[in-house]
Amino acid sequence: MSRYVTVSVKIPEDLKERMKRLGIRPSRVLRKAIEDNVRREEAKLLDRKLERLRPVLEKVSSEEVVRSIRKDRDQR
Repeated sequence: MSRYVTVSVKIPEDLKERMKRLGIRPSRVLRKAIEDNVRREEAKLLDRKLERLRPVLEKVSSEEVVRSIRKDRDQR
């Protein structure tokens, strides 16, 4: 089970009233925004790592990968 922590944010009073009037739940909106932002930043990090690995990965042929996978499967 996940553990939760509390994160608080201050917003203008009029924005809070507008959200209340529209039935918008701030916790749901903030949770989704934070999750989306974390995913986006993780994807950027992976892209940067892939760019650093690209020169090495380009040296490995598809056939070599297939041979390696088959060899590994045969050993089991």
